[in-house]
Amino acid sequence: MPFLLHMLAVAVFAQGCSEFMFAGLLPDVSADLGVTVAQAGLLTSAFAAGMVIGAPVMAALGRRWSPRGALAGFLALFIAAHVVGALTDRFGLLLATRAVAAMANAGFLAVALSTVAALVPAHARGRALATVLGGTTLALVAGAPAGALLGDAFGWRSSLWAVAIVAAAALLAVLAAVPARTDATGPRPVLRAELAVLARPSLRLVLVLAVLVNGATFGGFTFLAPLATDAAGLGAPSVPVVLALFGLGAFTGVWTAGRLADRHWRTLLAAGTPLLLLGWILLASSAGNPVALHAFAFALGALSFAVGATLIGRTMAAAHGAPTMSGSYATAALNVGAMLGPALAGIGYDAFGPLGPPLAGAGLVLAAVLTAAARKARRPQALS
Repeated sequence: MPFLLHMLAVAVFAQGCSEFMFAGLLPDVSADLGVTVAQAGLLTSAFAAGMVIGAPVMAALGRRWSPRGALAGFLALFIAAHVVGALTDRFGLLLATRAVAAMANAGFLAVALSTVAALVPAHARGRALATVLGGTTLALVAGAPAGALLGDAFGWRSSLWAVAIVAAAALLAVLAAVPARTDATGPRPVLRAELAVLARPSLRLVLVLAVLVNGATFGGFTFLAPLATDAAGLGAPSVPVVLALFGLGAFTGVWTAGRLADRHWRTLLAAGTPLLLLGWILLASSAGNPVALHAFAFALGALSFAVGATLIGRTMAAAHGAPTMSGSYATAALNVGAMLGPALAGIGYDAFGPLGPPLAGAGLVLAAVLTAAARKARRPQALS
């Protein structure tokens, strides 16, 4: 089992690098393909949209295949999209490959989460899911900066080739390690029955909380650079340090959730979410201090991903009875947050400057706290 989990994490790492790396490649793409930087920014938007749409759609399609076949098929499609993207000189085609790659990524992650949940005993599920999701946090720490450095040295296309090569290695490991079937207890429920679990109040609650918390996370991360340069007055070379601190915090948070969430998830959510709210408020009030900015970058990365990873685990638990679709619900919630958060953070930036994004993050987490409190007042066992 550990080998399988680590190989899935490698594949998630490659896909996470693909999701984040274009933030540092937009000027090169703009110059090479003759589009504006704003137009090049659509590459990131296309990926986010493809993730949201792809999670339920690709998971539903993947129900017809074995876990091995679905994971291998999605990885192969992901690799092919990157090869085409690396070869094309047409921006429109590159944009299309980003959407296709994202849909394949979403399908892979949805099936991977469902497969891990089916293979691992319930008491170890949180740690197993955290291991797989650790690939995303490693992409934040190392993958995105490495992609930018590779692009600077060899051109933006080299980053696509690098992601394709890592994903190809993961594909071979998936073919070797993933079992053909995980549903040994009986036939899969029909798709309608798996979709029906979305009517459960407990599942709807945890999905809403996941959207809000992850929205704050990705909104804040997206605007850490202007916080460092405009609010704290740091030079451009300091930006990767701040981003890396957030990524290291994220890795710490996922590691912590993996070891505590199975037995102590209530404590993690009850303590971590209010602390996360306080952290975004304190960041907004002290971002002009470089020492405070570096400290809060790490702390908020840790708190954000500890709470976020715990909520993903609760999503999988609340969606019991949907063995092939539960992973897609968690993936969709994660990426709706990844779309909503930066948009609201951008509005905050326009209204309040570099302090607007952490204030927007605080608002999203406050909404999560109030939502959970209101539901618990009506239904004391809402998150059980």
